[in-house]
Amino acid sequence: MRSPRRAAATGAAALSLSAAALVGLTPGTASAHGAVFNPVSRIAACFAEGPETPRSQVCKDLVADSGTQPLYDWNEVNIANAAGNHRAVIPDGKLCSANREKYRALDWARTDWPATAVAPGAFGFKVRATAAHVGTMTVYITKQGFDPTQPLKWSDLDPAPVAVHTTARSTTDGHYSFTGTLPARTGRHIVYKVWQRSDSPEAFYSCSDVTFGAAATAAKAPTESKIAAGAALSTVSHAGHGGDERPPALAAAHAGQGETAGTGTGPAAGSVTHRAAAEPAASPLPLALAGAGAVTAFAAGSLLLGRRRNPASA
Repeated sequence: MRSPRRAAATGAAALSLSAAALVGLTPGTASAHGAVFNPVSRIAACFAEGPETPRSQVCKDLVADSGTQPLYDWNEVNIANAAGNHRAVIPDGKLCSANREKYRALDWARTDWPATAVAPGAFGFKVRATAAHVGTMTVYITKQGFDPTQPLKWSDLDPAPVAVHTTARSTTDGHYSFTGTLPARTGRHIVYKVWQRSDSPEAFYSCSDVTFGAAATAAKAPTESKIAAGAALSTVSHAGHGGDERPPALAAAHAGQGETAGTGTGPAAGSVTHRAAAEPAASPLPLALAGAGAVTAFAAGSLLLGRRRNPASA
Protein backbone atom coordinates (compact mmCIF):
# COMPACT_ATOMS: atom_id res chain seq x y z
CA MET A 1 0.00 0.00 0.00
CA ARG A 2 1.43 3.35 -1.11
CA SER A 3 1.79 6.25 1.25
CA PRO A 4 0.19 9.63 0.55
CA ARG A 5 3.65 10.99 -0.23
CA ARG A 6 4.20 8.36 -2.93
CA ALA A 7 0.77 9.04 -4.41
CA ALA A 8 1.47 12.77 -4.46
CA ALA A 9 4.84 12.12 -6.08
CA THR A 10 3.14 10.04 -8.75
CA GLY A 11 0.69 12.86 -9.46
CA ALA A 12 3.49 15.42 -9.60
CA ALA A 13 5.44 13.27 -12.04
CA ALA A 14 2.39 12.94 -14.27
CA LEU A 15 1.85 16.68 -14.19
CA SER A 16 5.47 17.22 -15.13
CA LEU A 17 5.03 14.81 -18.02
CA SER A 18 1.99 16.68 -19.26
CA ALA A 19 3.88 19.97 -19.15
CA ALA A 20 6.76 18.42 -21.10
CA ALA A 21 4.34 17.09 -23.71
CA LEU A 22 2.79 20.53 -24.09
CA VAL A 23 6.14 22.23 -24.56
CA GLY A 24 7.30 19.61 -27.03
CA LEU A 25 4.23 20.00 -29.26
CA THR A 26 3.94 23.77 -29.20
CA PRO A 27 5.14 25.42 -32.48
CA GLY A 28 8.57 27.05 -32.32
CA THR A 29 9.23 30.74 -32.79
CA ALA A 30 9.54 32.20 -36.30
CA SER A 31 10.54 35.84 -36.20
CA ALA A 32 12.02 36.73 -39.58
CA HIS A 33 9.07 37.66 -41.77
CA GLY A 34 9.17 39.99 -44.75
CA ALA A 35 9.09 40.52 -48.53
CA VAL A 36 11.08 42.41 -51.14
CA PHE A 37 9.59 45.83 -51.87
CA ASN A 38 12.24 46.95 -54.39
CA PRO A 39 12.17 45.38 -56.87
CA VAL A 40 8.62 44.51 -55.86
CA SER A 41 8.07 40.78 -55.32
CA ARG A 42 5.16 38.98 -56.93
CA ILE A 43 3.27 38.45 -53.71
CA ALA A 44 3.84 42.02 -52.53
CA ALA A 45 2.62 43.42 -55.85
CA CYS A 46 -0.63 41.43 -55.73
CA PHE A 47 -1.19 42.30 -52.06
CA ALA A 48 -0.70 45.98 -52.93
CA GLU A 49 -3.43 45.73 -55.57
CA GLY A 50 -5.80 44.42 -52.90
CA PRO A 51 -6.63 40.76 -52.16
CA GLU A 52 -10.36 41.39 -52.56
CA THR A 53 -10.11 43.60 -55.66
CA PRO A 54 -6.93 42.81 -57.64
CA ARG A 55 -6.48 44.77 -60.85
CA SER A 56 -3.92 42.87 -62.96
CA GLN A 57 -5.10 39.67 -64.61
CA VAL A 58 -2.40 37.51 -63.07
CA CYS A 59 -3.31 38.68 -59.56
CA LYS A 60 -6.99 38.05 -60.29
CA ASP A 61 -6.07 34.55 -61.43
CA LEU A 62 -3.99 33.97 -58.30
CA VAL A 63 -6.96 34.80 -56.07
CA ALA A 64 -9.29 32.66 -58.22
CA ASP A 65 -6.91 29.72 -57.90
CA SER A 66 -5.65 30.01 -54.33
CA GLY A 67 -7.95 32.43 -52.54
CA THR A 68 -6.99 35.67 -50.81
CA GLN A 69 -5.13 34.15 -47.85
CA PRO A 70 -1.72 33.86 -49.56
CA LEU A 71 -1.84 37.61 -50.20
CA TYR A 72 -2.80 38.50 -46.64
CA ASP A 73 0.16 36.32 -45.63
CA TRP A 74 2.50 38.20 -48.00
CA ASN A 75 5.38 38.16 -45.49
CA GLU A 76 5.49 34.40 -44.91
CA VAL A 77 6.92 32.52 -47.94
CA ASN A 78 9.29 30.31 -45.96
CA ILE A 79 10.68 26.88 -45.16
CA ALA A 80 11.03 26.27 -41.44
CA ASN A 81 13.91 23.80 -41.66
CA ALA A 82 15.85 24.84 -44.78
CA ALA A 83 19.17 25.13 -42.91
CA GLY A 84 20.92 26.45 -46.01
CA ASN A 85 19.97 23.41 -48.14
CA HIS A 86 17.87 25.49 -50.51
CA ARG A 87 18.46 23.47 -53.69
CA ALA A 88 17.74 20.23 -51.85
CA VAL A 89 14.41 21.32 -50.35
CA ILE A 90 13.09 23.35 -53.31
CA PRO A 91 12.79 21.56 -56.67
CA ASP A 92 13.07 23.26 -60.06
CA GLY A 93 9.89 25.08 -60.99
CA LYS A 94 8.98 25.72 -57.34
CA LEU A 95 11.50 28.43 -56.43
CA CYS A 96 9.03 31.31 -56.12
CA SER A 97 6.62 29.39 -53.87
CA ALA A 98 9.44 27.75 -51.85
CA ASN A 99 7.65 24.51 -52.74
CA ARG A 100 4.69 25.59 -50.58
CA GLU A 101 1.31 24.49 -52.02
CA LYS A 102 -0.28 27.55 -50.43
CA TYR A 103 1.83 29.82 -52.64
CA ARG A 104 1.81 27.66 -55.78
CA ALA A 105 0.51 30.46 -58.02
CA LEU A 106 3.75 32.39 -57.49
CA ASP A 107 5.49 29.78 -59.67
CA TRP A 108 3.35 30.52 -62.72
CA ALA A 109 5.58 31.19 -65.73
CA ARG A 110 3.74 34.18 -67.15
CA THR A 111 4.87 37.43 -68.67
CA ASP A 112 2.08 39.57 -67.22
CA TRP A 113 3.32 39.68 -63.61
CA PRO A 114 3.66 43.36 -62.54
CA ALA A 115 7.33 44.25 -62.95
CA THR A 116 9.89 46.85 -61.91
CA ALA A 117 11.83 48.69 -64.62
CA VAL A 118 15.58 48.49 -63.93
CA ALA A 119 18.90 49.23 -65.64
CA PRO A 120 22.41 47.75 -65.35
CA GLY A 121 24.52 49.16 -62.54
CA ALA A 122 23.98 50.04 -58.90
CA PHE A 123 20.54 49.21 -57.52
CA GLY A 124 19.00 49.95 -54.14
CA PHE A 125 17.30 46.86 -52.76
CA LYS A 126 14.65 47.24 -50.08
CA VAL A 127 13.04 44.50 -48.00
CA ARG A 128 10.07 45.21 -45.74
CA ALA A 129 10.57 43.16 -42.57
CA THR A 130 7.66 42.75 -40.19
CA ALA A 131 10.14 41.16 -37.75
CA ALA A 132 13.90 41.63 -37.84
CA HIS A 133 16.43 38.88 -37.21
CA VAL A 134 20.08 38.09 -37.79
CA GLY A 135 20.89 36.29 -41.02
CA THR A 136 22.01 36.75 -44.61
CA MET A 137 20.09 37.88 -47.68
CA THR A 138 21.55 36.65 -50.96
CA VAL A 139 20.06 38.06 -54.16
CA TYR A 140 20.40 36.50 -57.62
CA ILE A 141 19.19 37.35 -61.12
CA THR A 142 18.41 35.11 -64.07
CA LYS A 143 20.98 34.64 -66.82
CA GLN A 144 20.82 36.43 -70.14
CA GLY A 145 18.58 34.37 -72.44
CA PHE A 146 16.21 33.36 -69.62
CA ASP A 147 12.78 32.37 -70.95
CA PRO A 148 10.07 33.84 -68.65
CA THR A 149 7.46 31.54 -70.22
CA GLN A 150 9.15 28.55 -68.56
CA PRO A 151 9.11 27.73 -64.82
CA LEU A 152 12.14 29.09 -62.97
CA LYS A 153 14.92 26.56 -62.40
CA TRP A 154 18.02 26.82 -60.22
CA SER A 155 20.17 26.61 -63.36
CA ASP A 156 18.42 29.74 -64.70
CA LEU A 157 20.03 31.85 -61.97
CA ASP A 158 23.42 33.45 -62.49
CA PRO A 159 25.59 31.81 -59.80
CA ALA A 160 27.18 35.17 -58.97
CA PRO A 161 24.83 37.02 -56.59
CA VAL A 162 23.98 40.63 -57.39
CA ALA A 163 23.88 41.46 -53.67
CA VAL A 164 24.67 39.92 -50.30
CA HIS A 165 23.49 41.63 -47.14
CA THR A 166 23.92 40.64 -43.49
CA THR A 167 20.73 41.39 -41.57
CA ALA A 168 20.81 42.70 -38.03
CA ARG A 169 18.38 42.41 -35.11
CA SER A 170 16.94 45.81 -35.99
CA THR A 171 15.74 47.61 -39.12
CA THR A 172 15.39 51.20 -40.23
CA ASP A 173 11.69 52.08 -40.34
CA GLY A 174 10.87 48.41 -40.80
CA HIS A 175 13.11 47.97 -43.83
CA TYR A 176 16.44 46.41 -44.70
CA SER A 177 18.03 48.60 -47.39
CA PHE A 178 21.24 47.72 -49.20
CA THR A 179 22.94 48.27 -52.55
CA GLY A 180 23.77 45.68 -55.19
CA THR A 181 24.87 45.69 -58.81
CA LEU A 182 22.66 44.52 -61.66
CA PRO A 183 24.53 43.10 -64.68
CA ALA A 184 23.81 43.94 -68.30
CA ARG A 185 20.61 42.24 -69.41
CA THR A 186 17.82 42.74 -71.94
CA GLY A 187 14.15 41.94 -71.67
CA ARG A 188 12.30 40.36 -68.76
CA HIS A 189 14.07 38.66 -65.84
CA ILE A 190 13.50 37.44 -62.28
CA VAL A 191 15.36 38.64 -59.21
CA TYR A 192 15.46 35.85 -56.62
CA LYS A 193 16.15 36.45 -52.93
CA VAL A 194 17.07 33.91 -50.26
CA TRP A 195 17.01 35.06 -46.62
CA GLN A 196 18.60 32.49 -44.36
CA ARG A 197 18.45 33.08 -40.62
CA SER A 198 21.70 32.43 -38.76
CA ASP A 199 19.98 31.65 -35.45
CA SER A 200 17.48 29.19 -36.93
CA PRO A 201 17.19 26.78 -39.89
CA GLU A 202 14.28 28.85 -41.21
CA ALA A 203 14.68 30.65 -44.56
CA PHE A 204 12.52 33.00 -46.62
CA TYR A 205 12.28 33.28 -50.42
CA SER A 206 11.08 35.81 -52.95
CA CYS A 207 10.65 36.32 -56.71
CA SER A 208 10.57 39.81 -58.21
CA ASP A 209 9.90 40.44 -61.89
CA VAL A 210 12.07 43.08 -63.55
CA THR A 211 12.37 44.45 -67.06
CA PHE A 212 15.47 46.08 -68.51
CA GLY A 213 13.47 48.85 -70.11
CA ALA A 214 9.86 49.92 -69.60
CA ALA A 215 7.48 47.55 -67.84
CA ALA A 216 4.07 46.90 -69.38
CA THR A 217 2.50 46.72 -65.90
CA ALA A 218 4.50 48.55 -63.24
CA ALA A 219 4.63 46.80 -59.87
CA LYS A 220 3.83 48.83 -56.76
CA ALA A 221 4.79 48.00 -53.19
CA PRO A 222 2.13 47.90 -50.46
CA THR A 223 1.70 51.10 -48.48
CA GLU A 224 2.00 51.08 -44.69
CA SER A 225 -1.73 51.75 -44.43
CA LYS A 226 -2.41 48.71 -46.65
CA ILE A 227 -0.16 46.57 -44.45
CA ALA A 228 -1.92 47.77 -41.31
CA ALA A 229 -5.38 47.22 -42.78
CA GLY A 230 -4.58 43.65 -43.82
CA ALA A 231 -2.82 42.58 -40.63
CA ALA A 232 -6.02 41.44 -38.91
CA LEU A 233 -6.69 38.95 -41.73
CA SER A 234 -3.20 37.46 -41.75
CA THR A 235 -2.59 33.97 -40.40
CA VAL A 236 1.12 34.68 -39.93
CA SER A 237 2.00 34.52 -36.25
CA HIS A 238 5.34 35.41 -34.73
CA ALA A 239 4.66 32.64 -32.22
CA GLY A 240 4.71 29.97 -34.93
CA HIS A 241 5.87 29.26 -38.46
CA GLY A 242 3.39 31.42 -40.30
CA GLY A 243 0.41 29.52 -41.70
CA ASP A 244 0.51 26.92 -38.92
CA GLU A 245 -1.97 29.06 -37.03
CA ARG A 246 -5.27 30.63 -38.08
CA PRO A 247 -7.37 33.09 -36.08
CA PRO A 248 -10.72 31.54 -34.98
CA ALA A 249 -12.74 34.00 -37.08
CA LEU A 250 -10.82 33.05 -40.22
CA ALA A 251 -11.10 29.36 -39.41
CA ALA A 252 -14.89 29.68 -39.27
CA ALA A 253 -15.01 31.74 -42.45
CA HIS A 254 -12.91 29.22 -44.38
CA ALA A 255 -14.46 26.04 -42.95
CA GLY A 256 -15.14 23.43 -45.59
CA GLN A 257 -12.78 24.83 -48.22
CA GLY A 258 -10.74 22.16 -49.94
CA GLU A 259 -7.34 21.94 -51.59
CA THR A 260 -6.81 21.83 -55.32
CA ALA A 261 -3.85 20.63 -57.33
CA GLY A 262 -1.21 22.92 -58.80
CA THR A 263 -1.05 23.54 -62.53
CA GLY A 264 2.65 23.76 -63.40
CA THR A 265 3.07 26.87 -65.51
CA GLY A 266 -0.32 28.12 -64.38
CA PRO A 267 -3.43 29.12 -66.34
CA ALA A 268 -3.48 31.37 -69.34
CA ALA A 269 -4.56 34.92 -68.57
CA GLY A 270 -8.27 35.10 -67.86
CA SER A 271 -8.83 31.32 -67.94
CA VAL A 272 -9.19 30.69 -64.20
CA THR A 273 -12.49 30.03 -62.50
CA HIS A 274 -12.73 30.46 -58.75
CA ARG A 275 -11.49 27.60 -56.56
CA ALA A 276 -11.49 27.22 -52.81
CA ALA A 277 -8.29 28.25 -51.06
CA ALA A 278 -6.03 25.56 -49.64
CA GLU A 279 -6.12 25.35 -45.88
CA PRO A 280 -2.86 25.60 -43.94
CA ALA A 281 -1.84 22.73 -41.73
CA ALA A 282 -3.59 22.64 -38.39
CA SER A 283 -1.62 23.77 -35.38
CA PRO A 284 -0.36 20.98 -33.09
CA LEU A 285 -1.24 23.11 -30.05
CA PRO A 286 -4.79 21.74 -29.59
CA LEU A 287 -3.39 18.19 -29.62
CA ALA A 288 -0.83 19.19 -27.04
CA LEU A 289 -3.51 20.69 -24.83
CA ALA A 290 -5.66 17.57 -25.17
CA GLY A 291 -2.73 15.32 -24.36
CA ALA A 292 -1.74 17.43 -21.38
CA GLY A 293 -5.31 17.39 -20.10
CA ALA A 294 -5.54 13.62 -20.37
CA VAL A 295 -2.30 13.06 -18.49
CA THR A 296 -3.31 15.58 -15.82
CA ALA A 297 -6.65 13.83 -15.33
CA PHE A 298 -4.85 10.50 -15.00
CA ALA A 299 -2.53 11.98 -12.39
CA ALA A 300 -5.42 13.39 -10.38
CA GLY A 301 -7.23 10.05 -10.52
CA SER A 302 -4.14 8.21 -9.33
CA LEU A 303 -3.79 10.59 -6.38
CA LEU A 304 -7.41 10.14 -5.29
CA LEU A 305 -7.21 6.37 -5.68
CA GLY A 306 -4.10 6.27 -3.51
CA ARG A 307 -5.86 8.22 -0.78
CA ARG A 308 -8.98 6.03 -0.98
CA ARG A 309 -6.83 2.95 -0.45
CA ASN A 310 -5.31 4.56 2.65
CA PRO A 311 -8.28 5.93 4.64
CA ALA A 312 -6.26 6.04 7.81
CA SER A 313 -3.91 8.60 6.31
CA ALA A 314 -6.67 11.03 5.28
